[in-house]
This record gives sequence, C-alpha cells and structure tokens, in this order.
Amino acid sequence: MAPATMSPVTLRLGDRELLVSHPDKLLWPDMGIDKLCYVRTLAELAPYLLPHSEGRYLTTIRFPEGYAGKSFYQKNAPTPVPDFVRVETEGGIRYVVLDSLPTLLWMGSLYALEYHVSCERIAQPLPDRWMLDIDPSLEVEPRIMEAADKVGDLLHSLGLEAVPKTSGATGIQVVMRIEPGPTYDDLRRFGKFVSEYLTAKNPQLFTVERLKKNRGSLIYLDYLQFYPGRTLVCAYSPRARAGAPVSTPLDWSEVRADPSPADFNLLNIVARLRERGDLIGSMKPQRLGDVLEQIK
Repeated sequence: MAPATMSPVTLRLGDRELLVSHPDKLLWPDMGIDKLCYVRTLAELAPYLLPHSEGRYLTTIRFPEGYAGKSFYQKNAPTPVPDFVRVETEGGIRYVVLDSLPTLLWMGSLYALEYHVSCERIAQPLPDRWMLDIDPSLEVEPRIMEAADKVGDLLHSLGLEAVPKTSGATGIQVVMRIEPGPTYDDLRRFGKFVSEYLTAKNPQLFTVERLKKNRGSLIYLDYLQFYPGRTLVCAYSPRARAGAPVSTPLDWSEVRADPSPADFNLLNIVARLRERGDLIGSMKPQRLGDVLEQIK
C-alpha cells in the first residue's frame, strides 16, 4: 500500500470539528476507497445505521492499514475520548455509545471498519429484536438466498414479519423487531424450534451442527449466537473484505431474485437507501407471546 501523503483534513460537524489524518490512505484499494471517502460515506450512512446502534453494546473492528491489514477488536472506548462521545460502563467495560454523527465519524477516523451491536440495549436485559444467523459452510454458497427464503416462509406461516439482511460476508441473517417481553432463553428456544424444524424438512440444505468440520457442505442455522451481550454485525455496517461490502437489509422479492451479498457495497449503498429507505426500521415490532406458547 502506498504511503498516505495528503495533509490532514478538517471536517466541520455543526459547531464541532473532526481532524481526519492521512485522508488519502487507501482502506479498500480494490475499490479506490480512501480514508476521507470512507468517513464521508459514513456521514451519509449515519441516518440509517445509527438507529440500529444507539444505546447498544458495541464492538468495533479496527484496521489501521486497511481491510487487508492487521486488525483488532475493541469493546473498551479508545482514549482519549472526545467530549461529544457518550460512554456507558457495564461489566467493567467502557462502551462507546454509537448514537451520533460525530461519534460515528470519530470511530471511522480511527479506522473502525466494522460495527457489531447487541440485540438488547445497555442495562436492559430483555432484547427488542430476534436474529437468526444463516452461516454457509462453503466460502462460495449459491444456495444462501434459497436458505433465507425458507426461513422467511416458515416465519410467515407463523404470522410473523421479518427482514433478511446480508451479513456483508458470506452469510445472511434474518432480523425481527419484537415487542420486549420474551427473555433470551425464550427466544433461543424459538430459534432452536425454527432451526430444527427447517433442518428436519430440508436435511440436504441445513444443519444445526456447531462444529464446522462436521457440517460438510450444509448451511448452519446458528440460533445459539443469540445471547445476552453478544454482538452481531449492525445493519449498514461496512465489512473488511474485498469489494467493501455492506450488511444490507433486503425485501423477500429481492431474496427470491437471488442477488449476491457482494452486490451491496460502500459505493452503491447510499443510493439504494435513498431509494428504498430502512427496511428494518419500517417493520412493525412483532408480538411473540402466542407463538412462543404454541411451540412449547
């Protein structure tokens, strides 16, 4: 990677300023995306990403030399913390609360290329969303959208609305906003029911086997990933992979058209969102009480 040579750039954020050092450092060389381009794209993503991160436990992955370089996970807030960044301490960890444009751009300027968030809010034990992670065992899996569609069909048969979301890597997740009430244990039982039912109906496609070495070519339905404090990639988060993919919600007709998760990236996501809006945000929270009683 060629060394960055441009002088730092100052971005005005209302009455605040953010200094972006090494603005021409390439973070996704294959896409021509440098640091300044990335931070400016985050600014356009902010109205869509922040509603899914605010008030939640946050894990970032930072890549100081770009997506192909060395990286590290970060839960504790970097220091020093600017005065505009809110921090919440829970379990001995000082979490950055990703709830504002300046905070998001500050994290981007620190080479945070991925944002992973919890399904519950900080200090609130009950989750307000349910998620099923559909994880392929193969690096290239042409059946991933078919797998998501089968999950959606089952949920629809139960009278439930959900949104499929590319992980930005090789998998896809099905996300459901829910009315708070069910516990994590309740919702893991629900995920177990969904996963085991689909595996029994489609043994040539799905597995609930945790060990990857034992899955063969089957697609793993990971209901166990749903756990207090555990984080999954946030909607509209970039991913540190070739092509600068973005974790992108889809509608079910798009799933049936069989797109590639790589179709949604930092260079086209903003235009898509301006046209389609936030598909998860527009979903009505689901009431799961009756369904949970039925599957007992």
